[in-house]
Amino acid sequence: MSTYTQILYQVVFGSKGHMPFLKTDNENMLFAYIAGILRKKSCHSYIVGGASNHIHIITHLHPTVDLASAVKDIKLASHKIILEYGNLFLHFPGWQVGYSAFTYHISAKDNLIRYVENQREHHKINSFKDELIQLLKENSVDFKDEYLLI
Repeated sequence: MSTYTQILYQVVFGSKGHMPFLKTDNENMLFAYIAGILRKKSCHSYIVGGASNHIHIITHLHPTVDLASAVKDIKLASHKIILEYGNLFLHFPGWQVGYSAFTYHISAKDNLIRYVENQREHHKINSFKDELIQLLKENSVDFKDEYLLI
């Protein structure tokens, strides 16, 4: 028997201290680079997006790829490319220590993609911290407020 999976993830992580570093002139390059990292791991990213100080990734992981390793590899490789293109990412302080990840039924895919596409508009009203707290609560994840900005 072969291995068959269908696990739709939303992965979210931000910059250290949630310092803003994403702008319209640098975000598409970074988002495409992150999608490329996933593609090289035989993972399917539906969308990589974000706003100002954080990233959202909607993806399926290949059955041989575990979530923690994928996020670690994404952070390491993207940090390296950000340093190489430092003039585009002048205020990047590095990635925060942790990440958040949530699983969804495949029927939620289109709504999740729209959610990520609308991050700029969403964050005109809500901060990343407020958004993250809402996601954690919606997914019944226990958290400590003092660790959200690390």
